[in-house]
Amino acid sequence: MRLVRKQGFAATSVGELCAEAGVTKGGFFHHFESKEALGAELARYWSRSTSGFFSDAPFRLEDDPLDRILGYLDLRIALIGGPAESFSCVAGTMIQESFRTSEPIRAACRESILGNADLFDPDFAEAVARYGIDADPASLSRHVQVVIQGAFILAKTQDDDDRAIAMARDSLMHLKRYLMLLFDQENAR
Repeated sequence: MRLVRKQGFAATSVGELCAEAGVTKGGFFHHFESKEALGAELARYWSRSTSGFFSDAPFRLEDDPLDRILGYLDLRIALIGGPAESFSCVAGTMIQESFRTSEPIRAACRESILGNADLFDPDFAEAVARYGIDADPASLSRHVQVVIQGAFILAKTQDDDDRAIAMARDSLMHLKRYLMLLFDQENAR
């Protein structure tokens, strides 16, 4: 995962993956039919680990659905640090490279990224009902992921880690302010 986040999927060779993992190429191909199969499994692994992490995070205990959503964004902002590859999404990295060239990787990345959005559909549905706004909850969940993924992509355009961090954090802070305004909570908080 570290190599793919740092170098990209296409630029990371099976030899580099084996060296990093401390296995032989024979061992690699014993477990994976191809590098593509590893990529699809990597996206599924990323999905399982991040979904569990976000499902069990303390913000999930908030009574107010908007507080759960904003708590998620606060956590995502807090996780932004170090070089862009340390906070970027492995599924987001791989989908940029292989959305037209690998159906298995595209499907696994779609499930990872949209699966994360799906975690917040109930929270957005509850918030939309509670605050009486006219918005599609599933669309709002996807929009959050669009901004997060876009923030990570733009952060990678920076040649300095501090600028990358600032750019990603600023983008997520703008998203948080947008949601607070949408739910008419800017003055209440």
